[in-house]
Amino acid sequence: MDFVRSEPGTAALRIPLALKILIAGGFGAGKTTLVSALSEVRPLQTEEVLTGAGVGTDDVSGVEEKSTTTVAMDFGRITITDDLQVYLFGTPGQDRFWFLWDELAFGALGAVVLADTRRLADCFPSIDYFEQRGIPFVVGVNCFDGARRFSLEAVRDALDLDPDVPLVLCDVRDRQSGKLVLISLVEHVARQRGEPVPVG
Repeated sequence: MDFVRSEPGTAALRIPLALKILIAGGFGAGKTTLVSALSEVRPLQTEEVLTGAGVGTDDVSGVEEKSTTTVAMDFGRITITDDLQVYLFGTPGQDRFWFLWDELAFGALGAVVLADTRRLADCFPSIDYFEQRGIPFVVGVNCFDGARRFSLEAVRDALDLDPDVPLVLCDVRDRQSGKLVLISLVEHVARQRGEPVPVG
């Protein structure tokens, strides 16, 4: 449904329907990269350089090459049709920025939780957050170069995911791979709501 607003003597202005999707996961899981790969506009990023002040606070084991971190959010946009746009909000991954999550999650259609098999436990807080709030989510296993590969069944067991939560492999650097993750989320939300699942 889109809203039509018009002033007397002017043409109607169509306001597209906007859907909000969160991109969550642990520190270094690929959230900023996924938003950047999917967004049709230059994404808003709040990346800051990691400094000595984060030693003892930010655990970089397994992602030692990471030099920046998101301190507020990432934001991107995808236009589906003239009447439908998707807004992507990448959440910060560190515990000290959790106070932002409730604001970012307000009104979200659902979420993508990115899992890094090098640091799988880092996505537990995101999964718990969405489960506790009843926000539909899918888990995307980001296939990092050089990371050990695990079967989806092994990852599902390790994360103790409910059987109905979609779990997909992805490469967050690849736009098409990212689109498939979003499609999986939209189909999951449709199934939960008892709506027809889009085909194609």
